[in-house]
Order: sequence, then structure tokens, then C-alpha cells
Amino acid sequence: MISQKHSPYVFSFFMALLMSSIMSSIISIFNMGLISGIVGIWLKAWALAFAIAFPTITVITPLVRKLVLLVVQEKA
Repeated sequence: MISQKHSPYVFSFFMALLMSSIMSSIISIFNMGLISGIVGIWLKAWALAFAIAFPTITVITPLVRKLVLLVVQEKA
């Protein structure tokens, strides 16, 4: 198991993995259609998307948390 202190990175990893997978598959199919070889095209797009998504999520998560605190009201 991974130490609790690494949970922000584990969260970022899984979020990036799932979001980049879903988005790259939808965009690949939208742009190319269900053609022969779409899986290879999607996997290539997914690799690039994940390489961008993981560091991006890791860096922007603290900013997003601050923005959420600004717009979400505490219990009245």
C-alpha cells in the first residue's frame, strides 16, 4: 500500500488516468469515427493526454481547492 502522505499524488494519478482515457477516446472517435485501427489511434492520443493531464492536475489541484472555498458557502 501507498502511504497516506502521498494521497494527493495518487488522487492526481487516477484522476488523470480516467479523465484522459475518457476524453481521448471520445475525441478520437468523434474525429476519426469507428474506423479500423481506432484503438491504436486512441492509445497514442491517450498517452499524450495522460502525459499532460497528470502534471497539470498535480499543479492545479491546490488552486482549484482555493477556488472551491471561495464559491462554496459553509452550512448556515
